[in-house]
Amino acid sequence: MAHDINAEIISIGTEILLGEITDTNSVHIARSLRDIGVNVYFMTSVGDNEGRITAAIREAMARAQVVITTGGLGPTVDDMTRQAVATATDRPLVFHQDLLDKIAERFVGFKVTMTTNNRRQAFLPEGALLIENPVGTAPCFVVEHEGHLVISLPGVPREMKFLLAERVIPYLQERYQLGVIKARILRTAGIGESSLDDLIGEELLQGGNPTVGLAAHSGVVDIRITAKAANLEAAEQMIAVTEEQIRNRAGEYIFGTDAEQIEEALTDLLYATGGKLAVSETGIQGAVSERLRKTPHFTDVVAQTNTYDNLSLLTDALGITAQADLRELAQQAAARISQESGATIGIAIVSDPDRAKDEADIDVGTAVAVCKDGQFSSRVYGFGAQAAEAKLWTSTWAMARAWQMMQSK
Repeated sequence: MAHDINAEIISIGTEILLGEITDTNSVHIARSLRDIGVNVYFMTSVGDNEGRITAAIREAMARAQVVITTGGLGPTVDDMTRQAVATATDRPLVFHQDLLDKIAERFVGFKVTMTTNNRRQAFLPEGALLIENPVGTAPCFVVEHEGHLVISLPGVPREMKFLLAERVIPYLQERYQLGVIKARILRTAGIGESSLDDLIGEELLQGGNPTVGLAAHSGVVDIRITAKAANLEAAEQMIAVTEEQIRNRAGEYIFGTDAEQIEEALTDLLYATGGKLAVSETGIQGAVSERLRKTPHFTDVVAQTNTYDNLSLLTDALGITAQADLRELAQQAAARISQESGATIGIAIVSDPDRAKDEADIDVGTAVAVCKDGQFSSRVYGFGAQAAEAKLWTSTWAMARAWQMMQSK
């Protein structure tokens, strides 16, 4: 079995480089390759330029046994992938009448008139292996060149996903007798990335197989364990051994695995311990409460939610002046709502979207506070609620800190 098959992904289309569309194809291809044990070390995006596409393919072949392109197989003049693959692999394009006939039949089935420019799609690099495309009109192909494979797939996500799963993945598995790459994510809260790095230790973080890596988010740090093995069972056994070692060292900070979210962990913990949560949100309505409402135990554990459109409404409710510091406002709001509702723990987010940023003091946009038994954990952000990241960052940090404080005795 081959353990060291490397692939590179090239996504083709000027619209990607202009930011007009998001390249989801490369992500999907990378995950699919990961699951069959193929390494992906590079992804490239290139515009509709034949010379640059050709250069990208040649560079990719110098690094990887398998090169997968997506996009540029349509009938228009800016669909240049066929010619670029032919040039990169030193062969001409060859016209296939039978392929054009099949494309014409497809148009008849779609009850659409085929235009003359679709003739371009009947040209393939000489010696290419045709990949039938039953879900679209763009023929796809595989070219073998000096021990490398160039596999060209369409850019339409629906077509690409079907052909990848039904044609390409089985082809690669048979050709290379591949194993699997399995990943598991341990999700942690209440500890920073550097502290978690130190806690886990170099011998695990610098191991070869499984590999262990960290990815920090606001309030949450993910531990990714990735194992490569001959089959899924062997990979899962390898992961289990490493996971046990990590849990022995950092288990108190792990709230879930893979796709589990902090709001689920928090409400599950509150439900299991009979605790209650109260939430106050000012100027950033729904940051926390909208996420909590999607959890199964929302009605069981959330005692009260207060929302205020602006700071003046909050300060009126608290009976204090509008000149109060945002961190202080958040702490008072968290304490007040937890007292009023009888909740075990209170969360407050206070944001002033209209407040100008003072260069001498960046702590002005949004404040978050968590209150439990008269003790506070709080932080501030230099952006207001209008920022794209505001709701996600503030709510994740708030619930992560609440979860950690509930864990503490």
